[in-house]
Amino acid sequence: MVAPREISDVEELRTLAHPLRQRILRHLGQHGPATASTLGKALGESSGATSYHLRMLAKHAFVEEVPERARGRERWWRAPVQDLRGPRAPEDPEVRTLVDQLRQLKLAADEELFAEFLAKRSELGEWSDALPYSRGSVRVTLPELHEFFDEYMALLKRYQRPVDETPAGARHVAVRFFAFPVPGPADRP
Repeated sequence: MVAPREISDVEELRTLAHPLRQRILRHLGQHGPATASTLGKALGESSGATSYHLRMLAKHAFVEEVPERARGRERWWRAPVQDLRGPRAPEDPEVRTLVDQLRQLKLAADEELFAEFLAKRSELGEWSDALPYSRGSVRVTLPELHEFFDEYMALLKRYQRPVDETPAGARHVAVRFFAFPVPGPADRP
């Protein structure tokens, strides 16, 4: 199991909070290793732009080279399995702004991915109705909310596995956790 890596460094957060870099990470996560050229074609960007952004991501170990796939000057990249987390209570205003910006990018990407699922749902066969959904609320203290999240992450990690260890018939399934305090006065002091 991969240990959590808290990202609280401003430079690292700036690197992650870039829209194209987030698209590169999503593509590598969904489709596996790629070159700057194949990423450029897939994302509608120049290979020079994707190459630059891959190097910026690699500088902070958000992506890594796949040397066994390299041929000549061609470089292959992958997104290693990581448990990246933002700081729970950033005090630095710049860190808080970057964490919020990163969350907004990820939420927008999730909305886009869900819309794509709905548009292509009829092509998914038996998976077309595989849509577990839950909405709820809990009354917890801040330490209890942190514990709840840690337990959720442990459950999620139990089912994460490399492609080569995936059983026949399995699909890549997006799973999201989203919790926030309901605005308004606290229930109890």
